[in-house]
Amino acid sequence: MVQQLRVTHNTRHPSRIPPTPDAPPMLSQGDRHPLLQAIEGSLRVFTSVHRSFFTNVMVQALRSADQGMSVLVAQFLKGGIDQGPDHITQMGQNLDWVRCGYSGCIFETTHDAQAAVSELWTYVKTAVQDDQYGLVMLDELSLAMDYGLIPEAEVLELLQQRPSQMDIILTGPKMPYSILSMADQVTEFRREFLP
Repeated sequence: MVQQLRVTHNTRHPSRIPPTPDAPPMLSQGDRHPLLQAIEGSLRVFTSVHRSFFTNVMVQALRSADQGMSVLVAQFLKGGIDQGPDHITQMGQNLDWVRCGYSGCIFETTHDAQAAVSELWTYVKTAVQDDQYGLVMLDELSLAMDYGLIPEAEVLELLQQRPSQMDIILTGPKMPYSILSMADQVTEFRREFLP
């Protein structure tokens, strides 16, 4: 016996299957069929002994944005002129790219670096909690933690409480074991020099 499945009743786009007397009842508007669930997001970690493997990971963000997913790329240790959460670069319609509001690259902990990374971290936490993106890529997050700019406990809390369907990619050397053990995928780039 073949049974027709009606998932939702939408007055703007009614079902094209005409109702039959023996058909199962339709779900009321706003109800979800128990077999239809959002795909659970993944936590992926990319780590390396050096800081210059970003291009390999950025391809994934660009591909996801090209396929229609909203993407946020946040670079914690790279700044520049007119950077920071108030100056987000939009690359196409689906990819937002934000760097910390620091005048250059961060190689050590300073007061200015702490302020810039804290501002970006606050923005990222809000974007994740508000479920604004399908994919969030946090570049060099492990070094920001290693430098003491972002507390590891806050990162763990954000990862545990993120929306279930959100994908998150973390990059950087020296990734803490607490995050590696949570990850669905861990990729290690082993090349120690550039050609």
